[in-house]
Amino acid sequence: MKAFNFNYLGTSRAWWVVLVVGILMVICGFAYWFWPVSGYAIASQIFGWLLILTGIVQLCVATGPDHAKAWGWWLAGGIIDMFIGFMLVRSILLSEEVFPYFLAFVFIFWGIEALIGACYRRNKYWWLGIINGILLCLIGFFFLEAGWVSDMLMVSFLTSIAFIYWGFTIAIASYELRPVEGKK
Repeated sequence: MKAFNFNYLGTSRAWWVVLVVGILMVICGFAYWFWPVSGYAIASQIFGWLLILTGIVQLCVATGPDHAKAWGWWLAGGIIDMFIGFMLVRSILLSEEVFPYFLAFVFIFWGIEALIGACYRRNKYWWLGIINGILLCLIGFFFLEAGWVSDMLMVSFLTSIAFIYWGFTIAIASYELRPVEGKK
């Protein structure tokens, strides 16, 4: 019996755009880590614009001519990310109030997606997807807790950690999207 080479995310020629989004998120995370005085409102605005950019990239990957196998997850994630991003950049007062809850929703969604995606992977590192999903869900639940107690210091710390972690996750996932020469 032949072994299946199943790539959950599929491939795309736009893999490098996903890599650039991941690098930008890591840079923003470290910038927020080192300059937290820049403000809570600025972080929500930056995160909102990055979510819009991420959503556009996801929609392009999902609807492109060589769309990924899991295009439904990409499409749903792109729509959700763009909606939350537009809500964050629409109003600074609104974004300050609901910022932790929006982030909690995004990270729990991506955690569940990573857990489900890990079940479909057929490589020896499938367990990394499970760890990634659990960590993303934990970050989401920590954001829920931070929003509930209105602890801005905790939200600021979690935001910088989330930017960095999510950026690395997206950058690593971009290499799985890269088409392999000679394989179709």
